[in-house]
Amino acid sequence: MRVGVIRFPGSNCDRDVYHVLELAGAEPEYVWWNQRDLGHLDAVIIPGGFSYGDYLRAGAIAAITPVMDAVKELVKEEKPVLGICNGAQILAEVGLVPGVFTVNEHPKFNCQWTSLQVKTTRTPFTRLFRRDEVIRMPVAHAEGRYYHENVSEVWDNDQVVLQFHGENPNGSLDGITGVCDESGLVCAVMPHPERASEMILGSEDGFKFFRGIMKI
Repeated sequence: MRVGVIRFPGSNCDRDVYHVLELAGAEPEYVWWNQRDLGHLDAVIIPGGFSYGDYLRAGAIAAITPVMDAVKELVKEEKPVLGICNGAQILAEVGLVPGVFTVNEHPKFNCQWTSLQVKTTRTPFTRLFRRDEVIRMPVAHAEGRYYHENVSEVWDNDQVVLQFHGENPNGSLDGITGVCDESGLVCAVMPHPERASEMILGSEDGFKFFRGIMKI
């Protein structure tokens, strides 16, 4: 399983994702922002960080890079794509997932462990969980508050992937902190599964996100 890990200027979770993919048995490969052909890959992960310094707004500049055109082509080929934190913001910017991730209700950087419920298991990244299973993963963002003009549509289409369980640390609508496209193949989550993939880090709940794509 060849999995691309996209790098933008300002990405800072790319090595973490690469490491966990190796643990999961995948063959990770770094992909730069200016690459235009990803056809040789089986899946792609857009890691967290601060692409282009989050100028304008998080993910806005990364969204217009050549590699995102290549990601769109990959989606047409029905290959899995996961965006984590800044990667989730980028996927929302290009319209590959519904809604937006905007400035936190309390406009400051928020870094903490959170309890989450897995709301759908139809994505490649959540297939190893149980629906409504409660897991622990950390968040680290200043623009992670989810919003959608018609959130009932997202629920009706089974596109909510993760929901805060208990505390809602950023004011996300309905506590939503992860969504997918209608196919379930494109998944955008604000919490960091790569930071919860080994017990030495405090949780290994996130490891299933990476093992899940190995089951395709």
